[in-house]
Amino acid sequence: MDVMILAILGLVVMFILIVIGMNVAVAMFIVGFVGLVMLRNWSFAVGIIRQVPFAQASTYAFTVIPMFVLMGNAAFKSGLSDGLFDASKKWLNRLPGNMACSSALASAVFGAICGSSIATVVTIGTVALPKMREANYSDKIAIGVITVSGGLGILVPPSSPMIIYGVATETSIGRLFAAGIFPGILCTALIIIQIVVMVKINPALAPAGSKSTWSERLKSLKQLSSVIVLFLVVLGGMFSGVFTVNEAAAIGAVASILLMVAKRKMNWENFKSIISDTINATGIVFLLMVGAAVLGSFLAISKLPMLIANLVSGLEVSRYVIFAFIILFYLILGCIIDVVPMILLTMQIFYPIAMNIGFDSVWFGVIVILVAMIGYTTPPVGLLCFVVAGLDKSGPLYTVFRCTLPFIIPLLLTLVIITVFPQVALWLPNLLYSP
Repeated sequence: MDVMILAILGLVVMFILIVIGMNVAVAMFIVGFVGLVMLRNWSFAVGIIRQVPFAQASTYAFTVIPMFVLMGNAAFKSGLSDGLFDASKKWLNRLPGNMACSSALASAVFGAICGSSIATVVTIGTVALPKMREANYSDKIAIGVITVSGGLGILVPPSSPMIIYGVATETSIGRLFAAGIFPGILCTALIIIQIVVMVKINPALAPAGSKSTWSERLKSLKQLSSVIVLFLVVLGGMFSGVFTVNEAAAIGAVASILLMVAKRKMNWENFKSIISDTINATGIVFLLMVGAAVLGSFLAISKLPMLIANLVSGLEVSRYVIFAFIILFYLILGCIIDVVPMILLTMQIFYPIAMNIGFDSVWFGVIVILVAMIGYTTPPVGLLCFVVAGLDKSGPLYTVFRCTLPFIIPLLLTLVIITVFPQVALWLPNLLYSP
């Protein structure tokens, strides 16, 4: 069988296996292993799978993942959400729909600490949704903003998907983190603007908020002190060059555990929970990386990725036409598959294409993460919609989808702005690191 036909057939079989419900890591591993046997021989394929787990586990960048996951889990158990929401509400009290605006801001800040969209939705949603319901906020605002702003957890650093992208493409994780800051701020601001516009057009969506004095606002900052310290220690120390990304992850993990102790949230049950969740999350990522590495070895020998990259880059069309097709593919794939397997699954095809047509690897990483955010909130999968539906028992799943769809507009606007003006993402990493 022709090598290219075998590689294409392998990818088709893999997607079929995923669609029928097989674990993504297992599907990648099986297709990669069988492909290696057919292209070379049994001994060669076994040799590859002997090397891959150790090679992945011993990667220096891989150590970032469990540390940041541990930091996020500990931050989640520390109970930061109440203070975040309350302080945000006081500072944004003059805006129409101020409680919804506060939910968006609190989600962005909490996402920056824990790095998990699901944890952000659960944590902020648990606090904000009941309070918005008590204040007679419409579901069009309350459910929509909680679902969409929860996705900011994978865009605002430290972000686990950004780490995965950095490991998979050998891109600087520090530069990726820096590149996510302004897009995260922009996306948060656009979500808040969307809320204000919706309430201005239809005041019945949200009641008028109570006004806070400057004294109340300043006092609320005490509730943010632990968040600010943790944020400055981890990201400030990393971007200033005081310590590396790996050291920042370890320091952040220790600091978040100390925060649990200081807030008297550290007990045996919580300790077991954060360690268990960290091991589970790290194990899942590790299996995905092993599966992707075996599949990558098969594709590398077949030379299919480079053939596609050369073929696409040689087309007589604008590189932005090619980029549009890549984004369209990610938008569709993001609706049916989680962000981490999506990155590991597609980078071996699309990353060489993006590099061949002259795009920056850091900028492309931000774009991929942003498109994954959109996929997180759109049917038929829309993982965060399922999380909110499970969190809020007052309506069916289609209600969550219906309330969330208008809030896709800020995400799409952010995507367009970063595409047209790449420096929105690249200015800060170029300032902090060499261009």
